[in-house]
Amino acid sequence: MRAGVYREMTTERSDLAARLSEGAIFVLDGATGTELERRGVPTDLPLWSAPALRDHPDVLEQIHADYVAAGVDALTANTFRTQRRTLARGGWGDRADALTARAVILARRGAARAAHGRRIFVLGSAPPLEDCYRPDRVPDDAALEREHAEHARHLVAAGVDAVLVETMNSIREAVAATRAARRAGAAVLTSFVCWNGARLLSGESLAEAVKAVAAEDPLALLVNCLPPSNVPACLAVLATQPRPSGAYANLGAPDDTVGFRRSEDCTPEAFAAHARGWIEAGARIVGGCCGTTPEHLRAVAAQRSGASERAPKN
Repeated sequence: MRAGVYREMTTERSDLAARLSEGAIFVLDGATGTELERRGVPTDLPLWSAPALRDHPDVLEQIHADYVAAGVDALTANTFRTQRRTLARGGWGDRADALTARAVILARRGAARAAHGRRIFVLGSAPPLEDCYRPDRVPDDAALEREHAEHARHLVAAGVDAVLVETMNSIREAVAATRAARRAGAAVLTSFVCWNGARLLSGESLAEAVKAVAAEDPLALLVNCLPPSNVPACLAVLATQPRPSGAYANLGAPDDTVGFRRSEDCTPEAFAAHARGWIEAGARIVGGCCGTTPEHLRAVAAQRSGASERAPKN
């Protein structure tokens, strides 16, 4: 890594760390894949949201701008499926670096259109190499190290402010992805997926996952893509460690064709009420995952100042 790039990433890590340490509520954005689908853009598996980078960049940029206009503090670039392994299934394996860079550019453009002087952080998504909901498909250690390292390098070269290692369904891959991002010089937020109590989809305890990943020095630990009703059990575990913690839940269920089916059962106001409860339980980072929309995040951002005043102080 060039010295200039390392200094830039170190500065961004410091900036984000300072922001998170302030104690104010930090609002992540909401879904990208299901929001593309909601706006008429195909998201068929296995490439899911990646083709939109080539075919519908204007829609992606608008989604990012809409989240910023809703009041979020960070955007997640559409890099959830720009790893070489996934892109190769659609014949795009040699475009991993270029599509990752394009995703970050679109997020930056969306932020610039709606930020009006606010600092908006751009995070790079680093998901499981295989299916988020199939821990039995986690690759061997050598593949995890090699492929997460490549994706982390692409994210750093694209200029993300931090890497969001997300939807981790096993301890082994969570550690590998977090370590790869840190070795690439990036700040890291690591998030796990737990559908039944405080256990990863692998069956491993969230407590053990937190302990293992903490050794890799992430800035924050979270849970995501879980039902809102399961967040409290996970926050109770995350609260036992000193780093900022949080949650961004989904609204819907996995789907074998389009990746995830949105649910219309939870209104923006109801989702914001969930988020307020998470904040009162100690979460300092809140957002939305699959199924959420800019309006859901607008409702969260609109009530965060009052919720922050009611939240327990760390």
